[in-house]
Amino acid sequence: MGALIGVRREDKSKWERRVPLTPRKMRELREKYGVEFCVQPSPVRVFRENEFEQAGAKVQDDLSPASVVFAVKEIPDKYFEPGKTYVFFAHVIKGQAYNMPMLKRMMELGCNLIDYEKVTDERGRRLIFFGWHAGVVAMIDSLWTLGQRLQWEGIPNPFTGIRDTYTYDNLDAARADVRAAGALIKTEGLPAAITPLVIGVAGYGNVGRGIQEILTDLPTEEVQPADLARVANDPKASRNVVYRVTFKEEHSVEPVAAGAKFDLQEYYQHPERYRPRFEQYLPYLTVLMNSIYWESRYPRIVTKEQVRKLFRDKSPRLRVIGDASCDIEGGIECTVKSTEPGEPVYVYDPDTGATTMGVAGRGPVILAVDILPSELPREASEYFSDILGPFIPAIAQADFSAPFEKLNIPPEIRRAVILYHGELTPEYKYIEKYLTP
Repeated sequence: MGALIGVRREDKSKWERRVPLTPRKMRELREKYGVEFCVQPSPVRVFRENEFEQAGAKVQDDLSPASVVFAVKEIPDKYFEPGKTYVFFAHVIKGQAYNMPMLKRMMELGCNLIDYEKVTDERGRRLIFFGWHAGVVAMIDSLWTLGQRLQWEGIPNPFTGIRDTYTYDNLDAARADVRAAGALIKTEGLPAAITPLVIGVAGYGNVGRGIQEILTDLPTEEVQPADLARVANDPKASRNVVYRVTFKEEHSVEPVAAGAKFDLQEYYQHPERYRPRFEQYLPYLTVLMNSIYWESRYPRIVTKEQVRKLFRDKSPRLRVIGDASCDIEGGIECTVKSTEPGEPVYVYDPDTGATTMGVAGRGPVILAVDILPSELPREASEYFSDILGPFIPAIAQADFSAPFEKLNIPPEIRRAVILYHGELTPEYKYIEKYLTP
């Protein structure tokens, strides 16, 4: 094949240590398909330069010889080259204002853009993602946050033995500490001040599955949303379990029309026919984990006003909101900014809307790290590389000089082409309205 693929260093954040393709996967692709790789050196990447060199890749700053360049996160404007193909998480499909200058620059240079987020099958299901790892990290970090918050309140608790995920060498080590907390809950029980402890999980996709995976390391008892109020107010609730409840769309919204029944497809197509109803569950939750994909046409799960009303009570149950989706002022409206692994949480003041980094203060503690999988860089990269790898040969041998309708790439990748020769492809023409102020 003889194609040369470039992999650039990640420089959006000092915490970003992932790679889209690991040395192991590069070796496989090189030996089986003849794909060659050049990799920019990086001082923070979890895989070292010698690992790539041993896999047969060239390590060099100059990626200009590469026909296609892969990254994980967005690429700074100054690094784009005319007519080149770039593959990364672009974060432009919602018209994100902060990335419109990047998109404009790519258009000016006649670049091609393939967005991992839009690599889907014929049913629209995403095929390339870090979602499971985002959920895993979000849950571990939220349990750490809960332990720190309760400790600040003066409540001894079993979660103080859990650390922030990025401080662990690997996932197994982190899960060992979660299991240790679970063993303490089984044998010694939870403090009466936080019994019953209820963790609510909004969403059931890849991120939600990661959240639930970590919860299996604790002694849990499943509760249905309809039973939540009864369990939360039960004086005989067990101190030796964590109550777990999963919320789906029908628990978040209800039809506006009297007597109408919830219909999932109707909700997706006509969300204006539905109104929010999640507020009824909020008083009974100790921790809320959010993994729901949100767009502005959908009702919010939690609003700032709901949080303000909740905290009129001097001692509400809610301590932590782990917002794995991290849409700023989105589904969780009090997620007012994103954070990084080194300083991952802030307290949201429900009266003023102000935030204070850390766990101290009145209001819920918000976990809003927008690069959660970067806290498990090796495991996340290995997983991502394995699901991306099968598409690499087709991308490497594609003739990107051909007209878009004649571009010979798999349909899964074609659906993800946002820009072609600097123009928005037909499916993404709607983004034009976000490009002009």
